[in-house]
Amino acid sequence: QVQLVESGGGLVQAGGSLRLSCAASGRVLSTQWMAWFRQAPGKERELVAAINWSNRITYGVDSVKGRFTISRVNAKNTVYLQMNSLKPEDTAVYYCAADANPRGRDVAGSYDYWGQGTQVTVSS
Repeated sequence: QVQLVESGGGLVQAGGSLRLSCAASGRVLSTQWMAWFRQAPGKERELVAAINWSNRITYGVDSVKGRFTISRVNAKNTVYLQMNSLKPEDTAVYYCAADANPRGRDVAGSYDYWGQGTQVTVSS
Protein backbone atom coordinates (compact mmCIF):
# COMPACT_ATOMS: atom_id res chain seq x y z
CA GLN A 1 0.00 0.00 0.00
CA VAL A 2 1.02 3.57 -0.66
CA GLN A 3 -0.19 6.71 1.08
CA LEU A 4 -0.01 10.04 -0.71
CA VAL A 5 -0.38 13.33 1.14
CA GLU A 6 -0.67 16.55 -0.84
CA SER A 7 -0.13 20.08 0.38
CA GLY A 8 0.31 23.56 -1.00
CA GLY A 9 -3.01 24.40 -2.58
CA GLY A 10 -4.90 27.61 -1.93
CA LEU A 11 -6.27 30.82 -3.36
CA VAL A 12 -4.07 32.98 -5.56
CA GLN A 13 -4.58 35.87 -7.95
CA ALA A 14 -4.08 35.43 -11.66
CA GLY A 15 -0.40 35.68 -12.53
CA GLY A 16 0.65 34.33 -9.16
CA SER A 17 2.45 31.13 -8.22
CA LEU A 18 1.88 28.08 -6.06
CA ARG A 19 3.96 25.02 -5.28
CA LEU A 20 2.24 21.72 -4.60
CA SER A 21 3.94 18.91 -2.74
CA CYS A 22 3.04 15.23 -2.52
CA ALA A 23 4.79 12.98 -0.04
CA ALA A 24 4.54 9.22 -0.51
CA SER A 25 4.94 6.59 2.15
CA GLY A 26 4.57 2.85 2.20
CA ARG A 27 5.57 0.56 -0.67
CA VAL A 28 8.17 2.65 -2.46
CA LEU A 29 8.39 0.28 -5.43
CA SER A 30 4.85 1.34 -6.34
CA THR A 31 5.88 4.97 -6.75
CA GLN A 32 8.21 4.60 -9.71
CA TRP A 33 5.89 6.97 -11.54
CA MET A 34 4.25 9.87 -9.72
CA ALA A 35 1.91 12.28 -11.38
CA TRP A 36 -0.29 15.31 -10.90
CA PHE A 37 -3.81 15.27 -12.30
CA ARG A 38 -6.45 17.96 -11.98
CA GLN A 39 -10.21 18.01 -12.14
CA ALA A 40 -12.36 21.07 -12.58
CA PRO A 41 -16.10 21.03 -11.79
CA GLY A 42 -18.01 19.21 -14.51
CA LYS A 43 -14.87 18.10 -16.31
CA GLU A 44 -12.91 14.88 -16.51
CA ARG A 45 -9.73 14.35 -14.54
CA GLU A 46 -6.75 15.23 -16.74
CA LEU A 47 -3.03 14.69 -16.53
CA VAL A 48 -0.93 17.73 -15.74
CA ALA A 49 2.44 15.97 -15.64
CA ALA A 50 4.07 12.70 -14.62
CA ILE A 51 7.65 11.90 -13.64
CA ASN A 52 9.56 8.70 -12.91
CA TRP A 53 12.56 7.85 -10.76
CA SER A 54 14.92 8.75 -13.60
CA ASN A 55 13.24 12.15 -14.03
CA ARG A 56 11.65 11.16 -17.31
CA ILE A 57 8.71 13.53 -17.67
CA THR A 58 5.43 13.33 -19.51
CA TYR A 59 3.32 16.47 -19.72
CA GLY A 60 -0.39 16.24 -20.33
CA VAL A 61 -2.35 19.46 -20.69
CA ASP A 62 -0.84 21.67 -23.40
CA SER A 63 -1.94 24.86 -21.66
CA VAL A 64 0.45 24.35 -18.72
CA LYS A 65 3.62 23.83 -20.75
CA GLY A 66 6.11 26.57 -20.00
CA ARG A 67 4.23 27.55 -16.84
CA PHE A 68 4.19 24.39 -14.69
CA THR A 69 7.20 22.29 -13.73
CA ILE A 70 7.13 18.84 -12.16
CA SER A 71 10.07 17.56 -10.13
CA ARG A 72 10.82 14.96 -7.51
CA VAL A 73 13.28 14.17 -4.74
CA ASN A 74 13.63 10.41 -4.63
CA ALA A 75 15.34 10.42 -1.23
CA LYS A 76 12.21 12.03 0.20
CA ASN A 77 9.81 10.15 -2.06
CA THR A 78 8.21 13.50 -2.76
CA VAL A 79 6.98 15.05 -5.99
CA TYR A 80 6.44 18.75 -6.55
CA LEU A 81 4.46 20.85 -8.99
CA GLN A 82 5.65 24.42 -9.39
CA MET A 83 2.87 26.47 -10.96
CA ASN A 84 3.70 29.92 -12.31
CA SER A 85 1.67 32.50 -14.22
CA LEU A 86 -1.52 30.95 -12.94
CA LYS A 87 -4.75 31.59 -14.81
CA PRO A 88 -8.38 31.31 -13.69
CA GLU A 89 -8.76 28.27 -15.95
CA ASP A 90 -6.18 26.45 -13.80
CA THR A 91 -8.74 26.37 -11.00
CA ALA A 92 -9.33 22.74 -10.05
CA VAL A 93 -8.72 20.08 -7.46
CA TYR A 94 -5.20 18.80 -7.99
CA TYR A 95 -4.53 15.14 -7.23
CA CYS A 96 -1.28 13.30 -6.73
CA ALA A 97 -1.12 9.77 -8.15
CA ALA A 98 1.41 6.96 -8.12
CA ASP A 99 1.96 3.65 -9.84
CA ALA A 100 4.81 1.27 -10.51
CA ASN A 101 4.24 1.16 -14.27
CA PRO A 102 1.13 2.99 -15.51
CA ARG A 103 -0.04 1.53 -18.80
CA GLY A 104 -1.13 4.95 -19.99
CA ARG A 105 0.65 7.75 -18.22
CA ASP A 106 -2.08 10.22 -19.14
CA VAL A 107 -4.92 7.93 -18.10
CA ALA A 108 -6.20 8.33 -14.55
CA GLY A 109 -7.34 4.71 -14.41
CA SER A 110 -3.74 3.54 -14.92
CA TYR A 111 -2.70 4.73 -11.46
CA ASP A 112 -3.36 2.59 -8.41
CA TYR A 113 -2.76 5.15 -5.68
CA TRP A 114 -4.25 8.59 -5.14
CA GLY A 115 -4.04 11.41 -2.68
CA GLN A 116 -7.05 13.20 -1.25
CA GLY A 117 -6.65 16.20 -3.53
CA THR A 118 -5.87 19.84 -2.86
CA GLN A 119 -7.94 22.79 -4.10
CA VAL A 120 -6.28 25.42 -6.26
CA THR A 121 -8.36 28.52 -6.94
CA VAL A 122 -7.12 31.30 -9.20
CA SER A 123 -9.04 34.54 -9.07
CA SER A 124 -9.17 36.99 -11.96
